[in-house]
Amino acid sequence: MGIEQLLEKAATYLKENDLQRIREAYEFADEAHHGQVRKSGEPYILHPLAVADILVNMQMDVTSVIAALLHDVVEDTTVSLETVLDKFGKTCAMLVDGLTKLERIKFKSKEEQQNENYRKMFVAMAQDIRVILIKLADRLHNMRTLKYQSEESQRRIAEETLEIFCPIAHRLGISTIKWEMEDIALRYLNPQQYYRIVNLMQKKRTEREQYIEDVIHSIKEKLDEMGIQGDISGRPKHLYSIYKKMSSRGKQFNEIYDLMALRVIVDGIKDCYASLGIIHTLWKPMPGRFKDYIAMPKPNMYQSLHTTVIGPKGEPLEVQIRTWEMHRTSEFGIAAHWAYKEGGTVVPSGTFEDKMSWFREILELQHETNDASEFMESMKMDFFSDLVFVFTPKGEVIELPAGAVPLDFAYRIHTEIGNRTIGAKVNSRIVPLDHKLKTGDIIEILTSKHSYGPSQDWIKIAQSSHARSKIKQWFKKEKREENVEKGKDMIERELKRLAIDPPTLMSDDKMLEAAKKFNFSDIEDMLSAVGFGGITAAQICTKLTEKLRKEAEEAQIIKLSSEVKEVKAPASTERKSRPTNGVRVKGVDNLLVRFARCCNPVPGDFIIGYITRGRGVSVHRSDCTNIPTSMGEEERVIEVDWAEAVESNFNVEIEITGHDRRGFLNEVLQAVSESKTMISAVSGRSDKNKMATIHMTILIKNIDHLQSVVEKIKRVKDIYSVQRIMQT
Repeated sequence: MGIEQLLEKAATYLKENDLQRIREAYEFADEAHHGQVRKSGEPYILHPLAVADILVNMQMDVTSVIAALLHDVVEDTTVSLETVLDKFGKTCAMLVDGLTKLERIKFKSKEEQQNENYRKMFVAMAQDIRVILIKLADRLHNMRTLKYQSEESQRRIAEETLEIFCPIAHRLGISTIKWEMEDIALRYLNPQQYYRIVNLMQKKRTEREQYIEDVIHSIKEKLDEMGIQGDISGRPKHLYSIYKKMSSRGKQFNEIYDLMALRVIVDGIKDCYASLGIIHTLWKPMPGRFKDYIAMPKPNMYQSLHTTVIGPKGEPLEVQIRTWEMHRTSEFGIAAHWAYKEGGTVVPSGTFEDKMSWFREILELQHETNDASEFMESMKMDFFSDLVFVFTPKGEVIELPAGAVPLDFAYRIHTEIGNRTIGAKVNSRIVPLDHKLKTGDIIEILTSKHSYGPSQDWIKIAQSSHARSKIKQWFKKEKREENVEKGKDMIERELKRLAIDPPTLMSDDKMLEAAKKFNFSDIEDMLSAVGFGGITAAQICTKLTEKLRKEAEEAQIIKLSSEVKEVKAPASTERKSRPTNGVRVKGVDNLLVRFARCCNPVPGDFIIGYITRGRGVSVHRSDCTNIPTSMGEEERVIEVDWAEAVESNFNVEIEITGHDRRGFLNEVLQAVSESKTMISAVSGRSDKNKMATIHMTILIKNIDHLQSVVEKIKRVKDIYSVQRIMQT
């Protein structure tokens, strides 16, 4: 794919001056990325070009295509956002900024940084949906080139894609991107199952294609008789959907019959229902398998008629019937429904704005929480989780996260209805407020003007972050004075627990500094937030005591440097020390020695000693990332080595990953047992992709012993990796 091919595609729906702007953006990006290559060895410019191509296939507007070509220039080159603003305009700069990671800000952890990046992206997406459309195209191309990444990166990116980006594509109705990302993710997360399904489908391919060809011929004949123009095609089920069906329902491949769906595309809605009647006269429909998504579209705007019939060979056959407009919406979702005015203003069409109201909720969520991790948890809970669809008494459909209760429904309707709730009816029967709602339930909320408002227990009962935040808002507003006093008392108690006199640190200037740190406008806002549970007293106290802790650490370092000089013997008087715990400390006798739990060294590992405060010498592996290397710490590092004969056993933590199946854990434990190795701890978990992760602590004599155990485990069927854990 080159720029000429891209422009040729874009010319089918864009104007000549739009094509010139795209060419200018390409030339600018090409120059900015000059000399940069991807891990595949290809010039970097091919990535933004591929992202732009995906958007052109969706017939996105010119600004989106330009932003796609420029989406990495601010993040990965010396080009500034101001330069993009000057050359390509305000809207394009806003889109590029929304796609740029926060690399220059220091974060406590990679997880915190990633959550902040996601929050920035989602807030930008709520302001202009094109941000996430470009990001989805970017992620799709990154998935297509995932083979050039390390195995660890492949798994991390694939998991992140399934957890974050596939649900977004689903919510936006962009099935073409969603299905491809899911299939690629499965290939890297569970390669054994992926290739097994591919091979099984390949074996039945010829037989299945002939069967579909016969069915298409039968339907085509009947449609022609009725004068209905229709395009009929067979569509194989996507690998990930087959995998999910096998894993969630415990079925084998040969028990899944609907490996191929038939799609009928006609000109109008009237023809959809006429085609449905024809198909039902040809073959008997299966009871309970008909869904009318035309009369009642899915929340992501998907419309189609779905029916499953007993086909010619007595096998179930799924048929989808839709118009060409519905088909475009099915493939490209939101991208097929948004029109763009000159200047980049996003304009929703028809009732589309109501269906995508969850964007506004993202902005509300952003204003209600200061913590990026909490923001992401709320996003996953409300927007990426499984959903239930319930009805108001007037028949309106309300979408809620799985596990939702009447309180979530009440606050989704209106904040005031939620605040005045005194009870609820589900299907005309009074239920408690913690009753779990199911798809199809009809909900009626009972309210009273004389209600005292929410109870603190409601925060625990509500299952959606939307309802919880509204309840917290009520307490914040209605009981502000009470919360301010409560927050002040909580901070004072926390400081006393830390043996610090509260007045020392609770002066106005220090409290205001802490308030600004956590983005509060003043001290009262911060105290109120502590009082109603928006932020903890411990977080505030950590900020207040920051200076004291630094001063105490500096004093200890000064004291320690003199202690270290005394401990280290001069080179001229070095002597061989007696081993302690199987380890010799160079030039020192009778010194307490302990093994660091972060890296758990064993005989055979290269080791190093580190003099701790009052706990002797801590022995680490030489490659341990927890050995301090900052200025002033070097003198505390000391040489150590293993004694000639070490009789002790040493704890080693290992992580085992593999495909989850019946008896998998037992086989792993059996392999360790056969190597005559003691297990001191074991825990495991399995995710929705049937990926099993086992953490095990074993007693090891030396590095050779450890290697033999690892080799034994690797022989177990369905094992992906066995690695030694080093804690950070």
